[in-house]
Amino acid sequence: MFASFAEGGSPRLGRHEYRIMKKLSTLTGLALLAVVSSAASHNDAPLINQDPAANITDVYAFVGNSGSGKVLNVILQANPLEDPGNGVNYYQFASDVLYSIHIAKSDRPNNGFSGNAGISYNFRFLNSYRNLGTILSYGLGTEAGPILSPGDRRQNLLQRYSVTMVKDGRQTVLATQRLVPPPNVGARTTPGYYDSNGDVIRGVSSFAGLDTYTRGTVFNIGRGHKVWCGQREDGFFADVPAIFDFLGIRNPAKDGFSGTNVQSINLQIPLSEILEEGDNPIVGVYATTSRRAVAIRGAEGGRDPERWVQVGRMGNPLFNETLVSLRHKNLYNETGPNVDRGVFKQYAENCELAFLANAVLGTNFQVNDRQDLVGFFIPDLLKVDTSTDAVPLAGQAGFNRLSVFGGDTVMSPFQGTAIASGWPNGRRLGDDVVDIALTAVASGPSYGTITPVGDNVNDNDATYNLTFPYAGTPFGGPTTTLH
Repeated sequence: MFASFAEGGSPRLGRHEYRIMKKLSTLTGLALLAVVSSAASHNDAPLINQDPAANITDVYAFVGNSGSGKVLNVILQANPLEDPGNGVNYYQFASDVLYSIHIAKSDRPNNGFSGNAGISYNFRFLNSYRNLGTILSYGLGTEAGPILSPGDRRQNLLQRYSVTMVKDGRQTVLATQRLVPPPNVGARTTPGYYDSNGDVIRGVSSFAGLDTYTRGTVFNIGRGHKVWCGQREDGFFADVPAIFDFLGIRNPAKDGFSGTNVQSINLQIPLSEILEEGDNPIVGVYATTSRRAVAIRGAEGGRDPERWVQVGRMGNPLFNETLVSLRHKNLYNETGPNVDRGVFKQYAENCELAFLANAVLGTNFQVNDRQDLVGFFIPDLLKVDTSTDAVPLAGQAGFNRLSVFGGDTVMSPFQGTAIASGWPNGRRLGDDVVDIALTAVASGPSYGTITPVGDNVNDNDATYNLTFPYAGTPFGGPTTTLH
């Protein structure tokens, strides 16, 4: 629970907070609060908006069970607001961007973090074409027709990737030449995304139920990891269009991301790879994107082939968008969590969201000295207690979109108490992060009274899957709600 955060610590639910949750569960309806919020990280800073392929939209991290032991599932999504019908080339991962997932260990008192990465997973993508004499990337490679399996002769554009783990200063290549499935062009080109009724295959509970292309590109790779990369539907939901109309609200609301897709990197990490005996089981997760540096060498100039420059970063949803000022938004994307206490702590401690709500709505939310939000956001990592059992997912019994505010908790053997099953204990697909964050802003720092708030968008527009890679099957051009 927010009230129990230590600086940089983990979400925790004490006895007092549990009684609050019991009381909260009897309330009906949500109070409405028109507070500035944004897509989780879709449009967080001016510079990264000009580089969509490197723009991280969301990061998810949650404990699961692979059948052979507990795992940490991490999802990095990028390239916001993809229109599924945007042919003829469609969207893809950038071959000149380094996509990275980082795991930090708790290395400060009270379950705190310095923010330094202990393990990193780097993803590189490379494109090749079977046929450059056509306008079609999909449906005409060395023969014409619908793509029946990933990588077949009708799939012209082939995107493959490598995965490298950096741990203790050593690099280990976990995978090379792994195939990305085709995007969902539509039922005539990529029929494997659709069932016999012409509907996109979604909400499956077993690997066998996944669509043909996803099932054929899930790979078990080195040291017990599992990976999948490709296009997914955008699982974030919020009525951003109304909110940005001068703090507007509407009922019924509309999900501003309905019908859109993103590029998704999905990684399943054995906990044995992250933790050693005696380690604190609370870990921090964040993601970055980087581009090659350009070095000027005398009059000739040139590109430094070895050095990467970070251009994007994300840990928790909403932090850079809704708390960090314009002065420092670009700087956030260029730095790591290890600088957050020195540069970005001020934005959690003095909450502009609360100030705006008070100015516009006449509320009296506490603005300054928000140590609860400091503990939550600083350093900006998704903090996951890996000592718990696998957490319930959207569509399973016990899941609640409001996480701890909806009474959705899980027992932590390490902390000796019940804690949030979802955000801010990691983050699951389906966690309503906008409503959770706004409720925290309105209710903290004491949480003596919980003031539930929201934007009237309570669900995603598509059903997630309950098996790896979990994220929802992508929309197709002719079948999206955009067209």
